[in-house]
Amino acid sequence: MQLSVIILNYNVRYFLEQCVLSVEKAIQHLEAEIIVVDNHSSDDSCAMMRARFPHIKLIENKENVGFPKGNNIAVKEAQGEYICILNPDTVVAEDTFEKILNSQLVTRNSQLGILGCKLIDGTGNFLPESKRGVPTPWVAFTKIFGLYKFFPNSTLFNQYYAQHLSEHQSGEVDILVGAFMVMKRELYLELGGFDEDCFMYADDIDLSYRALLLGKKNYYFAETSVIHYKGESTVKDGTYMRRFQEAMQFFYQKHYQGSFFFSMFMRIGIVFFALVKMFQGKVLPKPVPEQYLLVSDNEALREKLTAVLQKSLERTTMENGKIVISQTISKNKPTEAILDVEYLGFKKAMSFIKDNKNKSFTFKLMPPSSNFIIGSNSCNDRGEVIQI
Repeated sequence: MQLSVIILNYNVRYFLEQCVLSVEKAIQHLEAEIIVVDNHSSDDSCAMMRARFPHIKLIENKENVGFPKGNNIAVKEAQGEYICILNPDTVVAEDTFEKILNSQLVTRNSQLGILGCKLIDGTGNFLPESKRGVPTPWVAFTKIFGLYKFFPNSTLFNQYYAQHLSEHQSGEVDILVGAFMVMKRELYLELGGFDEDCFMYADDIDLSYRALLLGKKNYYFAETSVIHYKGESTVKDGTYMRRFQEAMQFFYQKHYQGSFFFSMFMRIGIVFFALVKMFQGKVLPKPVPEQYLLVSDNEALREKLTAVLQKSLERTTMENGKIVISQTISKNKPTEAILDVEYLGFKKAMSFIKDNKNKSFTFKLMPPSSNFIIGSNSCNDRGEVIQI
């Protein structure tokens, strides 16, 4: 078996359903398996998995054992030569795994460590944590005080988000994010998996760093994009801040030992860093849509959405591989684009989102054979699910 895709879920039932549907499309030409681990969700995630995906292996934990242990449990059951650690609030394109497994970074690289890819949020914007440097005290300092923004071309200040590479350049980086990680199962086992002493948040930094210590090389792969709604799996509240602070303390205590002054700096830095993570990027919500666009060849779907949303929807289709937007849709009015994935496919839907980012659009996907539309207008807030 080539690949095992491992999805650890906790209370994101609709995002999980969409994620699994996208992964099924992406592995249909591979010898691959999907393993879903549920960390004792209180919603109907497990019931949904049993009803809709009875052929997929489901591991139901009796308590929330955390991110590291949940993934470690699944990897013990995995059969693939490669594994992909994947968040449930993600969407992969139909060719994501084939591109990665066929890339020279994988096929001709005996020193391959962990590979990540380009992550975008629900609005199509690039997520800079897709590629990072080791958060040494100095690198953390440049992040805390935003120095990387002012000196993006300086190697002294630009290491936190590995700015030696643009979002469109594949290449070697130090740290990758746990929302999407591909590596050989053999390497994962050699590393001992995620460190279960860390409940969450620093586990991906630690695993990436330990791969480097083994002499492996980690890579950012820019040739495929994955949506990571991000805010859905972790709301940045007080609990988040406390756990993130604990995670940073865990990483520094494990890998760095220094003087009293070093420890004091890190304590101060961790608090600032946690606060920044809690409050960063909070923006005013996008204006309420004034017009709605459905991209689909299904007129019955338009009528159904019109009844549910109590809004008038204009339906459009593709011509010559491109989505046609009529002149009746004003470019200056806030517009909600609902993308029928049954018609478009995940990759084309994602391409439309990227092509229209930072315009007047917000976006929702309607997954294949589903009864809901789903999306997120900010990487810092929970997404929205509308059942139809």
